[in-house]
Amino acid sequence: MDARLPPKGTSTWKPGHREIGGRRLYFRSKWEMNYARYLEWLKDKGEIKDWEYETVTFWFEKIKRGVVSYKPDFKVTENNGSVAYHEVKGWLDPRSRTKLKRMAIYHPAVKVVLIEKKFFSQNGKKLNGLVPGWE
Repeated sequence: MDARLPPKGTSTWKPGHREIGGRRLYFRSKWEMNYARYLEWLKDKGEIKDWEYETVTFWFEKIKRGVVSYKPDFKVTENNGSVAYHEVKGWLDPRSRTKLKRMAIYHPAVKVVLIEKKFFSQNGKKLNGLVPGWE
């Protein structure tokens, strides 16, 4: 077991469906779910045009074994039409690192933004009072 990973069973939050922005989506982590609520809040405020959850898969065409594709958590469309993909990660395990490295090689024009634990540590309390439904 990787010493950087939290012990299994330490969270009381259960993966499941949530309705956010009129969409019923299945989230595997509380951070992903809260980040979706945050993006919906930004959309409602007019700060982003739209967001989607796990709708795009990038393939690494020449790779035959191991990590052959990557599905980012969020596709975020800015008001100017540009697109960035946001990945919510509490930690980067070796498989996740490989996906991000291969994205840089096979899809260098695609912008990937890593949303790490620091985002939630620094903003969680403030967003809890601002973002509707924050858990």
